[in-house]
Amino acid sequence: MTKNLKRYFVKSVIVLALIHLVYFLYGYLTFKGLGKINIYTEFYRFKFYDDVSISHFFVSGLFLLFFLIFLVKNHSRESYKGGNLLKIATCLLLISFLTFSFFISYSFGMNAKLKTELPEKDFNKDKKLLNVLNPFLYGYTSYTSEKLFNYENILYPKPYPVIKQEDTISAGEYPITETTYYSIDTIKALASTFDKTTNKADSILDILGFDKEELYKRIILKREINDSTEIVFKSVPVHPEHDEDICIFLENNSLFSAVKGDSINKQKRQAAIDRYNLLYKSKKDSLTYEFQRLDTILKKYNIETNLVPKQLTQDVYHYRDKNDEPLNGIRNNFDRKALIEKITTLDKLFYEPNYLHPNIIGIYFIVIAVVWILLFLFYLIFNKRKE
Repeated sequence: MTKNLKRYFVKSVIVLALIHLVYFLYGYLTFKGLGKINIYTEFYRFKFYDDVSISHFFVSGLFLLFFLIFLVKNHSRESYKGGNLLKIATCLLLISFLTFSFFISYSFGMNAKLKTELPEKDFNKDKKLLNVLNPFLYGYTSYTSEKLFNYENILYPKPYPVIKQEDTISAGEYPITETTYYSIDTIKALASTFDKTTNKADSILDILGFDKEELYKRIILKREINDSTEIVFKSVPVHPEHDEDICIFLENNSLFSAVKGDSINKQKRQAAIDRYNLLYKSKKDSLTYEFQRLDTILKKYNIETNLVPKQLTQDVYHYRDKNDEPLNGIRNNFDRKALIEKITTLDKLFYEPNYLHPNIIGIYFIVIAVVWILLFLFYLIFNKRKE
């Protein structure tokens, strides 16, 4: 392959790179903004009927026409064989791919603008706040759900979390059951030390106040970690129904949306700690301030809301202090479904960017392959005529 031909390929790639830059800037400048994102938002795919697709069609076609004319006119007088033909074929494949991928650069421009409006750090900060406040944001009918709100969901403070145990006191047609909650504790010991407890009570068990038989009855999980044995077991009885520092808002440990890259369990526990502190350790104004931040987030994401931070704080404190009263009204009105869809979509755009839609990926690569083959065949045919 001659130096002139190499130069021509390099110049062609530079021209294509400039066109890609133009499409990148076009995507960046025409991004509709954070508020317009919804569940149907995706990165651009070739749609055949809008300005991006139409311009793409003409720009790609014109470039290939002029590229082929100058290639045949100025760079087809050499007799290439073997390795040189392979190099030319590779360059033509690169040219073909770059010529039909302008819309991908357009999507990169959209993505860049999105992350300018909403940096990943700010997005994760918003999700952390939503995770802390999540139990305050359900519709009032959800608070009667035993699956969503129960004592076993409490992660903080000690002696929580707990495990529920139901014992049948009286069998028959109408059995009577007794419910007991136990705190969950963990002990770790060398495997060799733990094995000794099969013969006699170990000093660790003496400290805990259990004999080995009682411990074995209470074991929830036993696992080997390297040369140690970890035992998770039911510890002392707990009475959450009589605990004045426990309210319904602590009985839900669901995350609104997990932060990528962090342990789910750690996120749940940290959210539980922050929530407990807001309810029982901090001043009332601290909770109001967090609800004000929430209101700002809802408006930033263009979520319809009637939330009034001070009113919501009053409701939360009311049901915190009257935990035996059914929660049949809380002024936390906003479009929860729209917020869930918005956060879900943003998660996909941030962490699962799909620049080649599954519906077009097959056709896309077929077009590139066909154009590449045609370019190469044209070059071979005209190259032969001039020998």
